[in-house]
Amino acid sequence: MYEHKRQKLAPKKVYLQRITQNAIIAFLILILSLAIGIIGYKYTIPELDWYDSLLNASMILSGMGPIIDAHITLTKCAKVFASFYALFSGITFLTTFGILLAPVLHRFFHKLHLENESDQ
Repeated sequence: MYEHKRQKLAPKKVYLQRITQNAIIAFLILILSLAIGIIGYKYTIPELDWYDSLLNASMILSGMGPIIDAHITLTKCAKVFASFYALFSGITFLTTFGILLAPVLHRFFHKLHLENESDQ
């Protein structure tokens, strides 16, 4: 996907296209993950409306933690969903961060490698 270490550094236009493409992919992953959480919370905890489901899914996906009213009793199904969604969200967060940083880190290390070769 990216240039080999022996190739020239990609032009800035290509680099910006890579950043844009990766940002779009990361955004789509987050939207899909958020939709899974919203639907899951809505159907496993019927007392939550769509806004509360959005809030809980967003908070879990961002790593902040759930915001569920204390008066709501969670069923076993809701607890299982919340547990798996929390694990899924952690992995999704790390993956999305990696997708966003990939072109930046690749360019940084490629540039470093080219500079080291020219010094020898």
